[in-house]
Amino acid sequence: MPFPVYPYIGWKQQCTEVPVVFPPQHQDRRPGFEYIMNPRPIFDNPAYIGSGRLHNKVAIVTGGDSGIGRAVAVAFAKQGADLVIPYLNEHQDAAETKQIIQQLGRRCELMAIDLRAEGACASVVERTLATFGKLDILVNNHGVQYHQDSILNISREQLLDTFHTNIISFFEMTKAALPHLPAGGSIINTTSDTAFSGMANMIDYTATKGAIVSFTRSLSLSLSSQKIRVNAVAPGPTWTPLIPTAFTKEETTTFGTDTPMGRPGQPFELAPTYVLLASDDASAISGQVVFVNVGNVVT
Repeated sequence: MPFPVYPYIGWKQQCTEVPVVFPPQHQDRRPGFEYIMNPRPIFDNPAYIGSGRLHNKVAIVTGGDSGIGRAVAVAFAKQGADLVIPYLNEHQDAAETKQIIQQLGRRCELMAIDLRAEGACASVVERTLATFGKLDILVNNHGVQYHQDSILNISREQLLDTFHTNIISFFEMTKAALPHLPAGGSIINTTSDTAFSGMANMIDYTATKGAIVSFTRSLSLSLSSQKIRVNAVAPGPTWTPLIPTAFTKEETTTFGTDTPMGRPGQPFELAPTYVLLASDDASAISGQVVFVNVGNVVT
């Protein structure tokens, strides 16, 4: 069985635990559980050493219990940040993430909450301020996706759920956080390269990801006078709990193998981009979409 090469992950040049071709698997529940995935996503690069780029910053990372969000939260902790992680109800994944962050010497506040609910986003910010006294970074990262072969199969219920989860709650999290973000603060939104390329069987999902791109660009212009930067990260196919919930058992086996690199991305490969955008090293970067998508060329 072939294994991908992950340069600079620890002392290894090849990851013999995570093959290119995955075992068949599917989860009926969304957004999915990381702890039952086979193999589990790689969220940390042991060779990634923090340098204090986010020293004593406080960050909210929505959906930080698993997947890309977990990788971002762990990388932020390595760089000296304390974390608030709102998540739906993936309690085991969230507890694992909190333990990892605490082992890195940083604090982590978990909050099981449905960000689609009225007032939920404000509650997250209130908890953040009550716990840490400030807020420096907001990462809008949570999301959901459904596969439907035709737009005719997208129910009104699914459409509203996708939009409430993937974009409306981004608005509400941002509105709640904005009065408390200082000059030099950073907002990072997770979009997708499918916002640019499209995807025939995820019309509602890609529509929300396109909305996130426009939201990011317009918000960056709106907040430039306040010295708050707004950017987006556009992952390509990435091995996260979203995948076994949206794909069939058969589809998961070859997930991501059609990319130029011949494999999907792993969450740890995206995390340094979020660190850059959250840090002062990106002081002149705002309104941009950064692609981390295993070689897919997007125009």
